[in-house]
Amino acid sequence: MVRNDAFEVDGGYRLFAAQKNVGTRLSFERRAIEYALMCAAQKVSDNLRIVLVDTRNPLNIGAAARAVSNFGFAHFRLVHPYDVAFQGARSAVGAAKILELAEVYETLTEAIADCSLVVGTTAVGHRELHLPLRRLEAGARIIHKHIAQKHSARAAGKKPRKATTPESARVALLFGSEKYGLSNEDLSHCHWLMRIPTREEHISMNLGQAVSICLYELIRDAKTIAKFERLAEKAIPANAGEVERFTKVLSEALSLSGFLDRRTVADADDRIRRLVRRLKLPQRDADMWTGIMRQIVWKLNHPTTSKPGRE
Repeated sequence: MVRNDAFEVDGGYRLFAAQKNVGTRLSFERRAIEYALMCAAQKVSDNLRIVLVDTRNPLNIGAAARAVSNFGFAHFRLVHPYDVAFQGARSAVGAAKILELAEVYETLTEAIADCSLVVGTTAVGHRELHLPLRRLEAGARIIHKHIAQKHSARAAGKKPRKATTPESARVALLFGSEKYGLSNEDLSHCHWLMRIPTREEHISMNLGQAVSICLYELIRDAKTIAKFERLAEKAIPANAGEVERFTKVLSEALSLSGFLDRRTVADADDRIRRLVRRLKLPQRDADMWTGIMRQIVWKLNHPTTSKPGRE
């Protein structure tokens, strides 16, 4: 009888130990998943630049900054803000730190120069768009994929290259003014556009609300980052600054060659910029194409002269 009791006690102990081990393993796996999601969310936060263009209302600036803080983002940029509004927004509850660290630029070109993907937001309305338009959830997945692929080479332990510098993964998310949204010139800097699905009868949203919804969508499914990091590394695109340098020298070459004289249009620069965006130039090719176009520009300016050092 004692031996049976001992067996029951021993068996119960072993069962308890097994259950404890299973519980420990599940707890560890859960913590590992939570840690992976936290790291993925941090990558989104580190690489996203929220950019407000020509914002006029201090309440909207404050609400947008608070949304940036709410969802764990840190990089807040303003392009040519109305100074009185910007100063007034600094007192916004919960947004003081974000606004204190906010970066202010005079032009959109400067604000996005270090970003390799530029995404504009729009309510569409009656505008004629020349760029791909994606719903918010689809756009968020593409942004996740873009960020993940830029980290994949380093995660795999490959030798660092110019293409894996921190700015190669940066994404600029643009929001326009309260009254007009992003201008056609602003949109020409974008690779594609993103919209929040709203009803046709009332398509526009408050700026602070729009920023909040976009950031929530980007942060809620951060596990997508981990999924895309397992994909093969693809060619890393040139950042906005490199693309803009090529766009300018291309425009100069087209002007000197007389191409633009054949078809005069008021928005030629915007059209050329959109054309270059659609090329999706890899970072490794951008410098070469810029050099090629500079040589062509030089030759067009000096048709009968050889460059020094050449026959």
